[in-house]
Amino acid sequence: MRVKIGAPKEIFEGESRVAMTPDSALQLQKLGHECFIEAGAGHSAGFEDTAYTKAGVTVIGSAAELFGAVDFVVKVRPPTEEELGRLHSGQTLISFFYPAQNAELLAVAEKTGASVIAMDMVPRISRAQKMDALSSMANISGYRAVIEAGNNFGRFFTGQVTAAGKVPPAKVLIVGAGVAGLAAIGASTALGAMTFAFDVRPEVAEQIESMGAEFVYLDFEGPAQDGAATGGYAAPSSPEFREAQLKKFRELAPDMDIVITTALIPGRDAPKLWLADMVAAMKRGSVVVDLAAERGGNCDLTVKDEKIVTENGVTVIGYTDFPSKMAAQSSQLYSTNIRHMLTDLTPGKDGVIDHNMEDDVIRGATVTHQGAITFPPPPPKVAAIAAAKPKEKAKELTPEERKAADQAAFRKATRSQITLLAVGTGLLLLVGAFAPASFMAHFVVFVLACFVGFQVIWNVSHSLHTPLMAVTNAVSGIVILGALLQIGSGSWLVVILAALSVLIASINIVGGFLVTRRMLAMFQKS
Repeated sequence: MRVKIGAPKEIFEGESRVAMTPDSALQLQKLGHECFIEAGAGHSAGFEDTAYTKAGVTVIGSAAELFGAVDFVVKVRPPTEEELGRLHSGQTLISFFYPAQNAELLAVAEKTGASVIAMDMVPRISRAQKMDALSSMANISGYRAVIEAGNNFGRFFTGQVTAAGKVPPAKVLIVGAGVAGLAAIGASTALGAMTFAFDVRPEVAEQIESMGAEFVYLDFEGPAQDGAATGGYAAPSSPEFREAQLKKFRELAPDMDIVITTALIPGRDAPKLWLADMVAAMKRGSVVVDLAAERGGNCDLTVKDEKIVTENGVTVIGYTDFPSKMAAQSSQLYSTNIRHMLTDLTPGKDGVIDHNMEDDVIRGATVTHQGAITFPPPPPKVAAIAAAKPKEKAKELTPEERKAADQAAFRKATRSQITLLAVGTGLLLLVGAFAPASFMAHFVVFVLACFVGFQVIWNVSHSLHTPLMAVTNAVSGIVILGALLQIGSGSWLVVILAALSVLIASINIVGGFLVTRRMLAMFQKS
């Protein structure tokens, strides 16, 4: 029997996203499922009912009918008590839920007997990245925050030199370099702003600098926070670290044109990082965008879902619906996260659901199952981030140690050369004892040519042995060897031709090395 999956229309005021798009519905049908959607659910995101119908989705007139007809309900926003009341035992709800902040809602869900999979509880392990809806939405929020800041900022982001005068680039500070912060850094640098970024996790400094921004370092001697120990998230800082952090922000505040704060700690209210005195120190026309507004905000003056202008002319934006402002893109990404979750729940791709509570991802995201609360989940068996092993620094040798090492290397090379000569001489004597004199004359020349050639090539820098040079020198070496054998001929014509061959082949070899050396010098810094 095919599992029926349905997406109701979001009833949260101002929410434009939808949990199922025509494209995701096609993919779900390939897994053996049947798709339903409430009439008008995708309209605000740009997906009309006709597009769903063409994709094979059944359009249902009301939410009550949809809840009664499907086995799986997929949503964006956490459900209301009324929506939870429509669920029954055996059904599954997949949506954002935030169980740590919604204990009452969790209790209501338990009474229904339905299973609830919270997309905000997907563990941050490599295998679950395709289902990480928080990262998908944070990526959009970071990008949109820069666009929103630009819309309220009265100047260019990029610097310009025009006939009318010189325009300096805007200075943008991103506080927190998680997914949202990195997206904001990417958008800001792409627009040409001088971008600065701060994060309590030192391992993100390389990521920040690789994107063209400047990492803000603190003068702090204490231990740095390790992102591996916190699942990739920031953790509460010590009072000493916080004081050093605020001191640095006060230094930066007068120079910054735009500040975007993204700092959140799972299960806690947003930490206050951009205080009122910092806003007061900013220039008139500056903008603060607080992406943590839904959890109280990182800025003292943030008002949730509102934009305010302070007495000194600084705009503080506390909108919480940035993903909804880009509903088409958000719906595409979120519906893909949902589809990947359902793919894991359908391992046989035959329409049969297997709610495997032994699976790290499914268990971590499930907050109620078969009439029991399963939140909080046990820690995943796989670490979220592998802690980087410290690199051992090479020991610096003293002049005496360096001299001793050089002498040892010289003695080793001498021993190997003497051994090689002794073995070669012994072999020559052995062959000479039995071979005729005519053979020995040619054999000695051959052995000496091999020995001299080996010594010459061995002492050439390996960087000069390009494939082209190797072939050219090999051919030239054969020409020289043949010419040397003929240069003692009794015919003057043969002697002249042999001498010319030696000259031309020598020019080729020497010239080849010089050209190669010059080419390599082009790639050297000095």
